[in-house]
Amino acid sequence: MTTVSIKDVAARAGVSPGTVSNVLNRPAKVAPATRERVEEAIRELGFVRHGSASTLRAGHSRTLGLSVIDIGNPFFTDVAAGIEDAASERGYAVILGNSAGSRTKEERNLRVLAEQRVRGVLIIPTDEDLSRLDRLREHGISVVLVDHPAHRPDQCAVAVDDVAGGRTAVAHLLARGAGSVAYVSGPLTIRQCLERRQGALAALEAAGLGPDRLRVAEMAAMNARAGEKAAGDLLAGGLPDAVFCANDLLALGVLRALLQAGVRVPGDVMLMGYDDIEFAAASAVSLSSMRQPTHQLGRIATELVLDECENPETHAHQHIMFQPELVARESTR
Repeated sequence: MTTVSIKDVAARAGVSPGTVSNVLNRPAKVAPATRERVEEAIRELGFVRHGSASTLRAGHSRTLGLSVIDIGNPFFTDVAAGIEDAASERGYAVILGNSAGSRTKEERNLRVLAEQRVRGVLIIPTDEDLSRLDRLREHGISVVLVDHPAHRPDQCAVAVDDVAGGRTAVAHLLARGAGSVAYVSGPLTIRQCLERRQGALAALEAAGLGPDRLRVAEMAAMNARAGEKAAGDLLAGGLPDAVFCANDLLALGVLRALLQAGVRVPGDVMLMGYDDIEFAAASAVSLSSMRQPTHQLGRIATELVLDECENPETHAHQHIMFQPELVARESTR
């Protein structure tokens, strides 16, 4: 089998080998018409570049690493889609690692990404100790925090204000007549769960209500099965006026268990989720939720990490904080 070279592609497209190299490595620098002609020649000839050779020459690859906490949660898959879209537009591929909430697994994934000489890493970290990310920077790998604020000036981060989200969610429930609220959460060691609880308490305080009006059900997982179990516990202990869940998967599990028990939502108890995943609007009782700009989170994080990779001298670290949006549906009406 004859190996197709960059020179072959250049001859077919009527351009220089350097232009072909730019299409492969810096596509934004090539005029659209020229880029299309080169890409057509690549397809016609079946050209496949030698990735390992180009990586050795450059010291890095045209790949980014992404580490998420739970790839089974649609929130993280939506963020990942935004990252992949933005990376693809710039000629980068994305290697995905799922930590499953385990720091040990996350560290193992980061080592593999470093061995693959990825250009940058986007990470939704498992905990608050971020010192392990310094080792990536020592190897020349740029790092951006996703869905997590930065606590130092030399670090880019894109996050959503979870305290504001919890406050808005519970304020909405109180405005609809709730006098007591249950907060169904994942482990409070997870920053997002803790901060949404802080927001919920702030809403109660603003309404002149004490923290005893918030009943916390801390679950080991953040999926629908954990939500069903939480609902069983709430039913056994007496239902509050409203239930606020730390994500939509928990809320959908709560909803299913309540409906199976003959509880009317929202007639007997109001229900609020978080994330506004696609299933929230399509559930048996459409779910009120706090919407997060998942795709935008991914895109902007990717733009930041690539800017740091490609323009290290002029790159300015940014801390970007989005505000969540209340989406009221049947479950709180």
